[in-house]
Amino acid sequence: MRARDLMTAPVITVHPWTSAKEAAELLSMHGFTALPVVDDDDRLIGIVTEADLIRGRIPVDPRHAHEHHEAASAGKTVGDLMTSPVTAMSTGTDVADLCEALVDARIRAMPIVDGSAVVGIVTRGDVVRVLAREDVEIARDVKHRLEIYGGSGRWHVDVHDGLVHITDQFDDDTDRHVAQLLALAVPGVIAAETAHAGEEQTR
Repeated sequence: MRARDLMTAPVITVHPWTSAKEAAELLSMHGFTALPVVDDDDRLIGIVTEADLIRGRIPVDPRHAHEHHEAASAGKTVGDLMTSPVTAMSTGTDVADLCEALVDARIRAMPIVDGSAVVGIVTRGDVVRVLAREDVEIARDVKHRLEIYGGSGRWHVDVHDGLVHITDQFDDDTDRHVAQLLALAVPGVIAAETAHAGEEQTR
């Protein structure tokens, strides 16, 4: 599975001169965790997250004013708060590599680019939603891809907890290898194995 299979697109972006308030409104309205920041030519130059927007933005309750706190900053723009430079990945990035980057870098969202243009975004939540897909949905998608490739009535697909087992009526190693690759590209598939129907009957 590639980033393009998982990403949210089109993606909502902001500019460095966008106000922090407007960025917060966009995150709140859409339920996002981050917004890519682009320049005049729509090239990715940074990212602004929930954490960036709340850091130092809420004034201290006057009843606790005797405690030491920084004064809340007002009138900030995205350019003042964003992280730059920003890590991004291409549409063809393997989702396994993308997940590793999200975890290792302790980030919640990864902008997806085509060249320097932002074309989508993938969040940890997107990955979790894929992992939670129902087996019946996964089986339907796998079967659909296999039928496009090798015709209907040829394949039997079983899915259990994201593990796909494909039985092929024909004994063709190349086709079974392609079937496995097609299954692995379906969102929610954890692993895929194939067998010839004749092998299944002799078990």
